[in-house]
Amino acid sequence: MALGDRIALENKIASKNRMMKKRILRPKSFISKKNLSLLAFVAPALILYLIFLVIPLISGFWYSLTNWNGLSRSYNFVGISNFVEAFKDDKDFIASIIFTFKYAVVIVVFQNVFALALAVMIDSKKKSTGFFRTILFMPNMISMVIASFVWVFIFSKVFTQIANVTPFKFLDQSWFGDPKLAFFAIVIVTLWAGVGYMMLIYLAALQGVPQELKEAAVIDGANVVQTFFNVVLPMIMHSITICTFLTLAAAFKAFDIIFALTAGGPIKTTEVMGLNIYNEAFMGNMRFGYASAKSMILFIIILIVTLVQLGVLKKREVEA
Repeated sequence: MALGDRIALENKIASKNRMMKKRILRPKSFISKKNLSLLAFVAPALILYLIFLVIPLISGFWYSLTNWNGLSRSYNFVGISNFVEAFKDDKDFIASIIFTFKYAVVIVVFQNVFALALAVMIDSKKKSTGFFRTILFMPNMISMVIASFVWVFIFSKVFTQIANVTPFKFLDQSWFGDPKLAFFAIVIVTLWAGVGYMMLIYLAALQGVPQELKEAAVIDGANVVQTFFNVVLPMIMHSITICTFLTLAAAFKAFDIIFALTAGGPIKTTEVMGLNIYNEAFMGNMRFGYASAKSMILFIIILIVTLVQLGVLKKREVEA
């Protein structure tokens, strides 16, 4: 190689090395065309998330440490006295926590069992799947407040007429005057409203189970029940996790159905935490600071229960 060509090649290599060093030493700028375009797409959702979730959460925590009445511009910082009062002196709030846990356990168990059973039955009826799926999902298209008022009419008027003309005399009851019957009525309406939505999730999971696995289980001598519990159920554990999470969160945040059906009665025996917080803030007491403290307690309870539930079911998913 000629001397001139070798010098030119060495200069070219040195120039490339210098450029590579500059690229390594110079940090990549975050403000790029690609990042700006991504930020533009994310910004609307991020702004709404901040306005309707993060800011209210921070504000609620601050007001929970004050004695604000919801109207006055002036209020005093009271520290954790609201939280102490809620657990020490507020018997109605403690009763609402106990009732909420009772309600949540019943709803989570029965709603998921009924939804899964319906999904299995509908999945076996291939030709009429669309019809049943539409019928069972229809309650989710109706306002729960309006639907609850319709159910009040059914419990108080329709059931009475049915009892008068049929042998089913047990239907003629004071459904909202007895605490046990009122709880039973709330559970019926909640299941009617929520089973269809959970059923769709389970149905989608069932339709995703490979048919070959079921056929292999049958060839190995497994019956229908064994095939379901040993093959199908482990394959849909992810949908069980999702449905349990949704029903659990909805049960702890229940408000509209119970408010329209019983308003917490009779004598606050069906008052959930959300309704107790609402009454504290708006129905005469106007103790927004105290109600905010109760809201923080509800938030922490939901957070802890949800994390435990997700941890347990995720572990079951891995084992399955």
